[in-house]
Amino acid sequence: MARGRLRIYLGAAPGVGKTYAMLSEAHRRIERGTDCVVAFVEHHDRPRTEVMLHGLEEIPRRELEYRGAVFTEMDVDAVLARRPQVALVDELPHTNIPGSRNAKRWQDVEELLAAGIDVVSTVNIQHLESLGDVVESITGVRQQETVPDEVVRRADQIELVDMSPQALRRRMAHGNIYQPDKVDAALSNYFRPGNLTALRELALLWVADRVDEYLNAYRSEHRVSKIWGSRERIVVGLTGGPEGRTLIRRAARLAEKGAGGEVLAVYIARSDGLNSASPKELAVQRTLVEDLGGTYHHVVGDDVPAALLDFARGVNATQIVLGVSRRSSWQYVFGPGVGATVARDSGPDLDVHLITHDEAGKGRLPLGRSARLGRSRLIWGWLTGVLGPVLLTGLLTSAAPEVGLANDMLLFLALTVAAALLGGLLPALTSAVVGSLLLNWFFTPPVHTLTIADPENIVAIAIFVGVAVSVASVVDLAARRTQQATRLRAESEILSFLAGSVLRGETSLEALLERVRETFGMESVALLERAADVAPWTRAGSVGPRPCRSPEGADVDVPVGDHMTLALSGRVLPASDRRVLAAFAAQAAVVLDRQRLQQEADQAKELAEGNRIRTALLAAVSHDLRTPLAGIKASVSSLRSDDVEWSEQDRAELLEAIEAGADRLDHLVGNLLDMSRLQTGTVTPIVREADLDEVVPMALGGVPEDSVELDIPETLPMVNVDKGLLERVVANVVENAVKYSPGETPVLVKASSLADRVEVRVVDRGPGVPDEAKERIFEPFQRYGDSPRGAGVGLGLAVARGFAEAVGGTLTAEDTPGGGLTMVLTLPTAPGRRPGRPDLPAAVTS
Repeated sequence: MARGRLRIYLGAAPGVGKTYAMLSEAHRRIERGTDCVVAFVEHHDRPRTEVMLHGLEEIPRRELEYRGAVFTEMDVDAVLARRPQVALVDELPHTNIPGSRNAKRWQDVEELLAAGIDVVSTVNIQHLESLGDVVESITGVRQQETVPDEVVRRADQIELVDMSPQALRRRMAHGNIYQPDKVDAALSNYFRPGNLTALRELALLWVADRVDEYLNAYRSEHRVSKIWGSRERIVVGLTGGPEGRTLIRRAARLAEKGAGGEVLAVYIARSDGLNSASPKELAVQRTLVEDLGGTYHHVVGDDVPAALLDFARGVNATQIVLGVSRRSSWQYVFGPGVGATVARDSGPDLDVHLITHDEAGKGRLPLGRSARLGRSRLIWGWLTGVLGPVLLTGLLTSAAPEVGLANDMLLFLALTVAAALLGGLLPALTSAVVGSLLLNWFFTPPVHTLTIADPENIVAIAIFVGVAVSVASVVDLAARRTQQATRLRAESEILSFLAGSVLRGETSLEALLERVRETFGMESVALLERAADVAPWTRAGSVGPRPCRSPEGADVDVPVGDHMTLALSGRVLPASDRRVLAAFAAQAAVVLDRQRLQQEADQAKELAEGNRIRTALLAAVSHDLRTPLAGIKASVSSLRSDDVEWSEQDRAELLEAIEAGADRLDHLVGNLLDMSRLQTGTVTPIVREADLDEVVPMALGGVPEDSVELDIPETLPMVNVDKGLLERVVANVVENAVKYSPGETPVLVKASSLADRVEVRVVDRGPGVPDEAKERIFEPFQRYGDSPRGAGVGLGLAVARGFAEAVGGTLTAEDTPGGGLTMVLTLPTAPGRRPGRPDLPAAVTS
């Protein structure tokens, strides 16, 4: 059975029109004759959305009873039995009520897709799992309902439903999203222009990256090498010279002119070395391009222009930025240069910019041309060694027959040296042999015979052959040594780059493997390991498509110890490249060990923190608990004394002191035990629905009467919390506020709702806390200011924050307008229970 297709309408915030767009799509499909049903759509009492449901078949929802209340969820079995062509399922990240078929709605959708039913759904960008921390830092709200990114990425179609922040706020102000009494709070909190702009940018960038993935996959599958200028990608060719900084800045300015422009700086290291490449300058240029938002790449290639063009086409670049050649005019006899070659071979779809700079035309030796014996040089060497003597013989016999045997030998020797310079030893030896035979036949008396009459001529020819062979050997040896030296130079540059990455602290295994893949031009790279010689191989890390599962399936494998190997696929590397690859493999093993050691260090740090807390607990027991115990003992001893006759008033005061000391002791011990539970991770909240107007008043039993003013509306949504933990949180926060608030001014405890959360604010008019100390007051055993030791051990706020986070909430401190400190406790609302505002939590999830 063919799998169904998933279409997702993605939005940046609630109210942009995702559900409306989905219902519009359903009407269009029905008009085309498609069997389309509504499996689950939440209109949130929005009139325009509700009207769009008219004329659509709705599958009855399944009713579930949970904790005394009835909820409705999508009936997966009913949808499967109805078996439509297309099902509309709203709010993909939704968490189902306990007792449902699946825990999450996206899992219900997976069942429908597996059954061959197409699904159209909606998602807000803040509900993507990978963006949870980013969204929380922007909005201050931690999303409780999320969907794995991979579920959304696997969608066959993703359509962005976009709206400007100003237009969305106008919709909000007109009452098209929330009820009128909640509009002001929403506009001043979640729907602030900055929040909406940041969320919109996240959505646009995420969709752009997804489109880019589609494009790269299509180009790879269809083997498209032609440049598609869908996005400005500018490749900067670096040589290691000082002009690289100018090129990078110019490329950055070009990228700024187009939306979504990227800068990719690439350094091509030839196997024979790249002249004038300064590792220090390359490091400076790498830092510069990364500071400007670009990326740095290091690639090995024998043919620099071809490698540069291959890289540009591989990343679908649209422009290449190169510097004007530094060579002088006479040096162009050695070839057109990299810039001219790239411009000639770039084709019509890849623009090449040649940028002038201060180093242009100052001259540099084309050492790369003579540093190795390439194919073209070998051809010219053999032509010079074989045909050169023949042509020289014809020229001497016809145009200058009387120059003398000595001059003839010098000319033939010069030709042999030229063959050695071009082609090395074998062409030079061939030239020496052919030249000696021609000298003997045409120029040594008696001519036209191989007989040599004069013994001096025999010595001259022998010397000629010896000198020719010696010069050819020296030239060939020098060329080979130069090739080896330049090859080692290239290897040293790569190793220097590897060492630099270590010094820069790049400890990601995947990043290192990606560098290996990029540097050697491989398809995929994997670091494999196993526990023993006969154990199966496992991948400790991999990059690229279809990584190897075992060394046997790799094109290149480099062992690292007895039970680890680096496996590469894509092409077979020469033996000379394996030396550098071995260094990368060793570094990969080191990075893997470092990551594991870091994990162990983190665990050790947690244990050390636990030991520190336990030590502090003992210190607290030995000091801060002694005062109430001493007071209790003194009062009890006084009451038991037979020497003093206590009046009823005195007895009442002593009993009151005993009770106060016992209460204080109970409070201190409770906080110590709570902190111990938090540090050891043994706090297991029992989350249930609760009303704040019931829990908060119960938490105020430990503070004086009339010291707290309550403002808890009865219409607040219910919250998902552990009642006992919430009571301890509120009690600790309120007691701390009362302690520092002026006696005549009561502490205000008020609550309000916004989106999918409820905020409880504890406002005091005390001295306040400076910004730099607002986080420190939540640390264990911290007391702000000059509080006396008898004021407590400094655990109240630490325990309160720990319990708040245990139930999925947050506790932060902010200044009270006009002076004082406000503690803000944020709690998640219960799903499906929205008294007084039925659409508010769903607005953030729809």
